[in-house]
Amino acid sequence: MTDIDVAEENKRRFLDAFGRFAAGEVEVLREILREDFLSHSPGAPAGRDAWIEFIVDSPIATAQLDLQHVIADDQFVVAHYTLIPAEGPSEAVVDIWRFEDGLIVEHWDVSRPLPS
Repeated sequence: MTDIDVAEENKRRFLDAFGRFAAGEVEVLREILREDFLSHSPGAPAGRDAWIEFIVDSPIATAQLDLQHVIADDQFVVAHYTLIPAEGPSEAVVDIWRFEDGLIVEHWDVSRPLPS
């Protein structure tokens, strides 16, 4: 498989999981995240199950996610989207997801509130 094929497959996997998560299917995270998953976000716990619990209890679990851009290579998928929570200001978010063997193993993110 070429790097282009791997990039396209990682992007496809990400888009499927993002769409399912945005539709309320939180359990998709157990399919796409490797068990030893590590998030580099401040305050986020290590490990897939702990991170999923963290996300379920956060505003992102009930927010509307408006995907803007997705870029992929053979290891990384970068997503830019607008997070529109049920309450509070919307945020511009960029997530960086590192894949290994079709699963996400690491995550980084940056976000900022959008002007009203």
